[in-house]
Amino acid sequence: MTTLTPGYRLADGPPSLDAYLALRIDSGLTPPSREQAAAGLGGAWAAVHVIHEESGATVGMGRVLGDGGWYFHIIDMAVSPDHQRRGLGDAVLTALLERIRRDAPAGAYVNLLADPPGRRLYERHGFRETAPHSLGMARRLG
Repeated sequence: MTTLTPGYRLADGPPSLDAYLALRIDSGLTPPSREQAAAGLGGAWAAVHVIHEESGATVGMGRVLGDGGWYFHIIDMAVSPDHQRRGLGDAVLTALLERIRRDAPAGAYVNLLADPPGRRLYERHGFRETAPHSLGMARRLG
């Protein structure tokens, strides 16, 4: 069971569209267009977000894209800078990994792309660099 610092609540599912867009900007992630976010936000295999109880604001989030059987990709891991260093990112990642362990067949392959600020968090949860055996690649269309 995932526990949070007092004053925060972990909610199942993605945040609202506006909260999602604001949190991506606030945390320094590349913001998608509103159209991209609206089309994709509900398409995750799993999602959780953190609510600051005093303000009601969404201050953390994470999602998983997956096929339900073999492949799972952690995305949208973000915590607002004003709420970092309180274990919120750890709680979000723990909740997502618990969901995969609970609902996916044994042996699931879980991956993510790690920006420098998140690497220590991911390493604490058992993630390791895959290079030189495999190398992440990306392309933007359009």
